[in-house]
Amino acid sequence: MWNIDLTLVDVAQVTRAAYAEAFERVTGAPLVYLASTSGRTDSEVFFEFLARNDVRLEPGEEPLADFIEALGESFARRRDQLTVRGRAMPGAREALAAVAALDDTVQTVVTGTIMANAVAKLSAFGLDRYLDLSIGGFGSEHYPKASLIQFVRMRAAEARNAAFSEAATVYITESPRDVEAAVIGHATPVAVVSGSATESQLRAAGAEHVLEDLTDTDRLLSVLRRATADAT
Repeated sequence: MWNIDLTLVDVAQVTRAAYAEAFERVTGAPLVYLASTSGRTDSEVFFEFLARNDVRLEPGEEPLADFIEALGESFARRRDQLTVRGRAMPGAREALAAVAALDDTVQTVVTGTIMANAVAKLSAFGLDRYLDLSIGGFGSEHYPKASLIQFVRMRAAEARNAAFSEAATVYITESPRDVEAAVIGHATPVAVVSGSATESQLRAAGAEHVLEDLTDTDRLLSVLRRATADAT
């Protein structure tokens, strides 16, 4: 399982613009103060935005579904900006291709991004071809990532008619919150120092395996073999 943002791609500028447009469209208030999105789902991010920007909901008002819809539309209008204002992370394509070539291995994503936007981010850089997104976990499901990890493992087992044990499940991410989610969701976290977190912060969150980036595919595969050694 892969996280997307700052693990496989960096499209933060486009994402921020889509957040701002969707937030103002739904609440009528400008998005002045941002919140950290690392390790959070789009649903969690929306409520952080409400709190930070002091936007109060009326009793019975439930704008989350409207925000998710607006976010998808806002992001879709900016798809042509992804390769201009964003990038695939160094080594991401090669890393996905190398893991895809392993026997008895299924790759997908667990991301806080809603499904439509996640697919757009990956397909813009040709990364979707290496992943089975039909079994992925996305922010549009409104579950915390630890639960998404467990759901994805069950989906993979059902789709492939094969058992995927906890010991055989790996979650690759740059976020300490995701590392913690992997531990709770009974997957082995493999951390990449490609976001704002330091190696020490990633290890403190529970990551035994830490990579500087994804450019050394041999090292990545070696780490994955060590991470899943107890599954064999």
